[in-house]
Amino acid sequence: MLSALARAATRRPLTVMLLWGLFLLLGFGLGTGVFARLSDNVPEVPGTESESAAQYLDRVDPAGESISGVVAGTAVADPGLRAEVERAVADVREVPGVAAVPDPYSTPGLTAEDGRALLIPVTLEGGLDDDAEERTLDAAAERIREIDAPDVHVSGGPLLGQQLGERAQEDVKNAELISLPVVLALLLAVFGGLRSALLPLVIAVSGIAGAFLALFAFSGVTDISVYAIQVTTMLGLGLAVDYALLMLVRFREERRHTEDVVEAVHRTVAAAGRTVLFSGLTVAVSLTGLLVFPSVFLRSMGLAVAAVVVIDMLAALTLLPALLARFGGRIAPAKTRPGGEEGRFFARVARFAARRRIAVLAVVVPALLVLALPVSGMSIAVGDARQLPTDTEARQVHDTVGAHFPAGTGVSPVTVVVGPGADAATADRIEALSPATTGRELPGGATVLEIRPPGPADGKEATELVERVRELRGDEPVEVTGTAARLVDFREMLAERGPWAALTVLTGIFVLLFAFTGSVLLPLRTIATTLLSLAAALGVVVWVFQDGHLAGLLGAEGLGALSLTAPPLIIAIAFGLAMDYELFILARMREARRLTGDDREAVVTGLRRSGRVVTCAALLLAVVFGAFMTGGFSPILQIGLGLTLAVLIDATVVRMLLVPATMALLGRRAWWAPAPLRRAHDRFGLHEEPVEQPRPRVPTGV
Repeated sequence: MLSALARAATRRPLTVMLLWGLFLLLGFGLGTGVFARLSDNVPEVPGTESESAAQYLDRVDPAGESISGVVAGTAVADPGLRAEVERAVADVREVPGVAAVPDPYSTPGLTAEDGRALLIPVTLEGGLDDDAEERTLDAAAERIREIDAPDVHVSGGPLLGQQLGERAQEDVKNAELISLPVVLALLLAVFGGLRSALLPLVIAVSGIAGAFLALFAFSGVTDISVYAIQVTTMLGLGLAVDYALLMLVRFREERRHTEDVVEAVHRTVAAAGRTVLFSGLTVAVSLTGLLVFPSVFLRSMGLAVAAVVVIDMLAALTLLPALLARFGGRIAPAKTRPGGEEGRFFARVARFAARRRIAVLAVVVPALLVLALPVSGMSIAVGDARQLPTDTEARQVHDTVGAHFPAGTGVSPVTVVVGPGADAATADRIEALSPATTGRELPGGATVLEIRPPGPADGKEATELVERVRELRGDEPVEVTGTAARLVDFREMLAERGPWAALTVLTGIFVLLFAFTGSVLLPLRTIATTLLSLAAALGVVVWVFQDGHLAGLLGAEGLGALSLTAPPLIIAIAFGLAMDYELFILARMREARRLTGDDREAVVTGLRRSGRVVTCAALLLAVVFGAFMTGGFSPILQIGLGLTLAVLIDATVVRMLLVPATMALLGRRAWWAPAPLRRAHDRFGLHEEPVEQPRPRVPTGV
């Protein structure tokens, strides 16, 4: 397959480039339409009690969405301001699609006790289509913003999702503006030439276009989270540069041995291309664990990110060979170091780690375990507007309400649906849980109780309230929904499906690594060291964003819990990236071992030849992830920091120290497999055979 791809790309390079050019136009044209389809309904899990109750309420008591305006920064009782607010309220009531706007001056709880802020809730009619709802939202919000006061902001409901989508688009654009020039500068430093440095960026742009197009396609059949844009774009950009870097380094090596550019491309695809293929497959397999969860968000993220990985892989295996066939003759071969040895630093590190293997393991493993300790206290939450930067409108609404109104104002309630056949005493006991409980009758005889928690909608008090209601109801037809209930159900879903997701991923990774190496011990060693580095990275994320240590340096704050999106995405993506680097190194080790038969020297040679590529790739990925951390959106900061640390720890501490130390400890046993599995691998396994280097050409007439 790889040989066929290489031949097609080198035989018809202009056709391949034209097809990818059309793909880019489609991605940046049609694909960017996904920004208008983003959803912030992350914690919804089909089939759970909270989702069942929410759907029941939508059927029997359909209500429109709601938004809230806040006016603050001055005495709201001022006659001039009051008259202006009342005119604005009257105008908003006349907007088509608006169901109700209470008078903030006469409705209890809408005017702050300090007299310096008021709330304007706006409820829309139920049953509006998307276009009508958007027109109503825009008209109502714009009229409230026209009120002449120091602080006037509007957010909430679908408007919050719209604001998050706009912020996501802005953050992606800024991240690309920051990362692409820095990545180009680093590639120039690595290759020393503009042509070589530009080629990975062409593949990276293809990855970004693929990210947009994949998300747009999936948005037609499922909800796409506001987090998906940054996550898929950062990964698509980073992996594209990784794969292109690996292929280009190998191409420049092959150019030292042959003047035929097309032959050098074929040899590159035959060697490094197989590594790219396996790398893409392992990253994609790592993301299949997300498909085990019934959460629409996790499944859509898994599919979208896996699609982007496949697009990057295909671009590296088709577009890059076509570009090299067309322009590769102008790319200088890799320079030969004095003495014929390249990567001396990495060879020295590998020899040191192999020679002092027990000492290395005794220092590195406990250090990583210490970094991983905070994971034992990790908690997740849906989060509120504190996850957003302070300059966003949603955050300004949250901060203003928090500064002027009692705790719990505007917080989503715990909603209890009491069926028509429920015991009245049960409903009374539930209602007595909090004095801040209101109720109303539903068509059909059911009752809805809304209990306002004293803290955040997904805080400890709210989730304990959900669990308490579920304990009190016994066998009665009572269901709980709302933000807190969805969080409780999401946590239960993670606990129930998490082991199966892990088993799926680890089994898939084991099979792929066995197919790549023919060993059963190497996959086990790889999985163990990868989990160790991943736990260390996740532990630091908990320490920073949950516990609040040094969070201010990143423009964030300790929130007492991680975003429920961060841990599963960090684990799935970082695990795949770690396999990426492992395959880079193992490919070179296998090649050296087959040529020399010396197991220990193969480890040193593998790191000597791959260390520079792995280090550069990790640095480039860290730049990409770091650029996405400039947006200030806490979930993306968490994911970005987790992936950056995972990549850097894995590419340095693990691959440069733990890998040679454990390989030296295992010795020849590292490549062992039982006889039946060995025979199966010899027959069915995929091989990356070293290509015999041709002899230097001798000029005719000599």
